[in-house]
Amino acid sequence: MVATLCLFLYGVFAPLLTLKKFFIFSNTVSLASSLGQLADEGYYLILVLVFCFSILLPVAKLFVLLRLVNARLLDTDRHRRHLHWMARIGKWSMLDVFVVAVLLVTVKLKVIADVTVHAGLYAFAASVFLTMGLTAWVGVLAEHAADTASGGRDQTGS
Repeated sequence: MVATLCLFLYGVFAPLLTLKKFFIFSNTVSLASSLGQLADEGYYLILVLVFCFSILLPVAKLFVLLRLVNARLLDTDRHRRHLHWMARIGKWSMLDVFVVAVLLVTVKLKVIADVTVHAGLYAFAASVFLTMGLTAWVGVLAEHAADTASGGRDQTGS
């Protein structure tokens, strides 16, 4: 969890890529600087959408994952509620979509500009994969706990 959060934060603030056009113009971009540029240019709706789907929801997902992993009793109402929120947040989290979009843009821009990918993009992608893995692991733990809880009862209910 800690490694995932550190990679995510590094990926948000570290340079993702540098675009060079005509060997003269160069622009290095991070997710945080992109949000600042959207604010400076007055694209507030896009700013809010990118912030919510690329930063706020992934952080919420990590927070809920942390709560699920640190749950003392796996078969409680609170735990089921956290699993429910995890499923809802997972459907809306755009972190993985953002990474794929940046990678596609990187490949497409090779034709008109020289694109250099930096460590921030790799850290961001690693946080995506770790979050997906942790989510799957927590789901397996929840299923195992449910099976264990129901396995102790016989079919007649006595």
